[in-house]
Amino acid sequence: MTQPLKIGIAGLGTVGAGVVKLLAEHGRLLALRGGRPLKLVAVSARSKAKKRDIDLSGVRWERDPMALAMASDIDVVIELIGGSGGVARKLVQTALRHGKHVITANKALLAHHGAELAALAEKRGCSLAFEAAVAGGIPVIKALREGLVGNRVSRLYGILNGTCNYILTTMRETGRDFGAVLAEAQAAGYAEADPTFDVDGIDAAHKLAVLTGAAFGTKVNFAGVHVEGIRRVTAADIQFAEELGYRIKLLGLARRTPYGIEQRVHPCMVSLKAPIAHIEGVFNAVVVEGDFVGTTMFQGRGAGQGPTASAVVADLVDVARGHIMPAFVVPAARLTETKVSPMGRHVGAYYMRLMVQDRPGVIAAISGILAKDRISVEGMLQRGRSQSGEVPVVITTHETEEAAMQRAVARIAKLKAVAEEPCIIRIEQF
Repeated sequence: MTQPLKIGIAGLGTVGAGVVKLLAEHGRLLALRGGRPLKLVAVSARSKAKKRDIDLSGVRWERDPMALAMASDIDVVIELIGGSGGVARKLVQTALRHGKHVITANKALLAHHGAELAALAEKRGCSLAFEAAVAGGIPVIKALREGLVGNRVSRLYGILNGTCNYILTTMRETGRDFGAVLAEAQAAGYAEADPTFDVDGIDAAHKLAVLTGAAFGTKVNFAGVHVEGIRRVTAADIQFAEELGYRIKLLGLARRTPYGIEQRVHPCMVSLKAPIAHIEGVFNAVVVEGDFVGTTMFQGRGAGQGPTASAVVADLVDVARGHIMPAFVVPAARLTETKVSPMGRHVGAYYMRLMVQDRPGVIAAISGILAKDRISVEGMLQRGRSQSGEVPVVITTHETEEAAMQRAVARIAKLKAVAEEPCIIRIEQF
């Protein structure tokens, strides 16, 4: 096919500008690899006057992004507006209804409306592609759709947010606490002015929900993700983790259990022997465990102009080749409802840090509470007292059920000798 693939881009922020640059710089190479030229026809963004350092000569400017969805001279709409609803959702719906392929980097949109949009795309015979929505330039969606399609996935997990990984890495390297490192990350541009979506785990949860749908053939279920962020992780926790042979990472994890699909995002203690423990800074990594392939790991830059634009253009080349497949690997009508495994059913080992009054009987009282819920202690660390007479005590447990651990922690927190709310971090075995 020699007719060009005609493209419209909605959103000219960092990623949109990167896509324009990549199309300009690698036009001939992409035409060769896609079997046809890729032609940027029109763009739309909030401000036409904004300086962007990209060449838009010969490209039509549309004030209303919906014009891209309805234009007769556009084959594929790239949605880079963002947000789980509003203009982004309307644009994608309208483009698909008008028979246009859609490429998006919008994980929030997919996490909340992925199944609906996948069904609409299939009904219209269009592609809904979103490699750039998860883990930036790492081709993990393509791996699940193609390279690993012969496998039944039992578990996947990964570092899905570069901001959190950067903060935790810097805390470990400098010994500084969360607040100071977050401020530094904001100044360096690694964290937003409002970092809530990143540091509270929401961004990672969006991505995990999308990955779960693609890996397990289920309808995307963001509401079924247990989410915790990294605000309560201290420099002391990171130091204790190192002493115990672990590293703290914010992970997204999904796996099959007898109770359904378990989806959770939270800080984890990861053994230093595990490869994912050594993914540092702003890098992402995703590990997929399949029944025939075993364990595979994908790592790379999870954000940024170049990597994310690379993922968008990879989807463009697939469309140019006529390579259209179900968005979540299996046909939308065959996606199953996600049976959520309750968080209370999770079984694993735990790290618990306490600040307690240094006096006789305190450890015995804590041990008694743990014993009542049949929680077996694996080890204990105690450090010198503070000026107020309080000492940090770290307890690690053998495997136990989450519900039992939460009951025990609630009772321990009520002890008069416990000076602050206990901190627990789940220990993951990989």
